[in-house]
Amino acid sequence: MATMTSKSGKNISVGAVVWGVLKYFVLIFFSLCAVVPLITCVITSFKTQEEYQTTSVMQLPHSFLNFSNYVKAFTTANMGRAFINSVIVMVCVLIVSVIIGTQLAYVLDRFKFPGNGVIRSLFLIASLLPAVAMQVTVFNIMSFFHLVNHLYGYIIMSCGTDVISIYIFIQFMENISVSLDESAIVDGASYWTIYWKIILPLLKPAIVTACILKGVGIYNEYYAAQLYLQDKQIRTMAISLYTFVGPMGSQYNLICAGVIISLLPALIVFILCQKQIYSGITAGAVKG
Repeated sequence: MATMTSKSGKNISVGAVVWGVLKYFVLIFFSLCAVVPLITCVITSFKTQEEYQTTSVMQLPHSFLNFSNYVKAFTTANMGRAFINSVIVMVCVLIVSVIIGTQLAYVLDRFKFPGNGVIRSLFLIASLLPAVAMQVTVFNIMSFFHLVNHLYGYIIMSCGTDVISIYIFIQFMENISVSLDESAIVDGASYWTIYWKIILPLLKPAIVTACILKGVGIYNEYYAAQLYLQDKQIRTMAISLYTFVGPMGSQYNLICAGVIISLLPALIVFILCQKQIYSGITAGAVKG
């Protein structure tokens, strides 16, 4: 195999060099694939309607100080109210999902009873079923209980068991020693006390991971929100952008401005809490 000599005197094979160049090329290529849509969205958000229709996607706008699109998108789509609705839904869903998910994981991991394996298998089967295929049944149930076009109805529907989060909690709980439970029982603690005072605090890294996955999904949810929140007064951030789409055409410069506005809260939270997010993902990851 051909080799080259570096400045330090070490022999480097040509294959290693080619592999290193190919690896960085692939990384740069897919990084561009992820970043270019965001860049084009930012550029388009500063263009006027005339500029958008007469210029290419990557052509810079006349001015980056024109915030009229952002003001119009925020006011026309009532994004302030939509953001409040999204936050209310997300907070309520995360609180209920964490409580139900951790309790289910605690029961399934700590208590061995007939049907334990069957329940875990049913959760796995449920995660394989496409959500769209069950929407007819879910919509009929929501309509029967008069929960359509009500924010609390959408919250109840979104609080459904998150299978991925349960598996994250179970995998993390398996690394918590059972001796902690046994010591607490000897001291007279009930199962509820063990869960609330011992298990739940130790599950904080897994809870952070589950909240990130669930929170992003709820904040960006479009299909279910569009289906169950048809009233314009209770729209969420994802469906507020639909204001600028109509039969006469779509105002993509306003849509892009709205997209950037919807990204800002998540970006601010990420910048302020990135240390906790990274540590939570690392510690709460599924372990073998």
